[in-house]
Amino acid sequence: MSKKETTAFDRFARFCGEYSYVLVFIAIFIVYALASNGLTWSGVMNILRHSAVIGIIGVGMGLICLTGEIDLSVGSMLAFVAGFSVVIFNITDNIFLLLLFALLFGAFCGFLNGVMVGLVEMPAFIVTLATMLIYRSFAQYFCQHIDKELIGGGSSVYRMSNELSSYQPLYNFGNGKIATVPIVGLILIAITLIFVYITTSTKYGKKVYAVGSNPKGAQMTGINVAMMKVSVFAIAGALVGVSSFLWIAMNASADPATTGSSYEMYAIAAAVLGGISMSGGKGKCFGILFGAMSYTIIDKIIVSLKMDSLINNAIKGIILLLVIMVQILGPKIRGKLKKTE
Repeated sequence: MSKKETTAFDRFARFCGEYSYVLVFIAIFIVYALASNGLTWSGVMNILRHSAVIGIIGVGMGLICLTGEIDLSVGSMLAFVAGFSVVIFNITDNIFLLLLFALLFGAFCGFLNGVMVGLVEMPAFIVTLATMLIYRSFAQYFCQHIDKELIGGGSSVYRMSNELSSYQPLYNFGNGKIATVPIVGLILIAITLIFVYITTSTKYGKKVYAVGSNPKGAQMTGINVAMMKVSVFAIAGALVGVSSFLWIAMNASADPATTGSSYEMYAIAAAVLGGISMSGGKGKCFGILFGAMSYTIIDKIIVSLKMDSLINNAIKGIILLLVIMVQILGPKIRGKLKKTE
């Protein structure tokens, strides 16, 4: 193999490695286009709309994964924060206070995770597995014991009262469009771009990568690794708060038993499909947008092909394993090829 040919191959391999999330998205999108017998603009926009909540949670998960940690509680946190946010809305009839509460309460829940992981130095897997159970349990318990008027008159679901003056404007916002583009989708894109900037162009972003790449080395350079981990968990919690706000605006309710169910897995999958390495320190936040949409498209493919919905998660799991396999084996294969030159 000539030097020129080797260089061309290296460039192609590097492109596939760095932008695997684009290739995966294109492949899945093509399958969807074939399965649905043609695409419509509204269909494409629905993909963006249905990716909003998972995508925003996925951005927070990606930030955590960049530090080499994981958060299994985000799905239960979504139900917990969304449920209590509905209560606040029913009390105040104020959209701004609803958003503010969701942000702060989500950040607080994430902060608790971060303190136990960063300061107490407990394993993130165990901590967030425990809080996953705690947050879901609290969401269900309080839904049964809070005054029925505060949860919208239901018995097992937090529901916005449609008698409030802010009900319709909030629901219209959650299901509204700007020039045919869903508002929630635009929020997803905006948040993704903000965190792309934070992770690539700020000192904080460089510290996040440093902590994930080499925690001991980062500590030696003066980075407070413990507080960095606390901060990323808190930020991820705040993003769950944003997702909770959007969930309420889109659905006008939150079921403590099912809201956010398995979303921790979907968020991790969106991050991994987006090119974020689970080992920390590698990947780009921009890829999470493609990862979230890829997972949404898989659902639509299954519906289009009229497949049994019970096979849905199996297909997602297989795709996730294949992507991780490419992440792990890709560098090894390139290394072996270089040795044989």
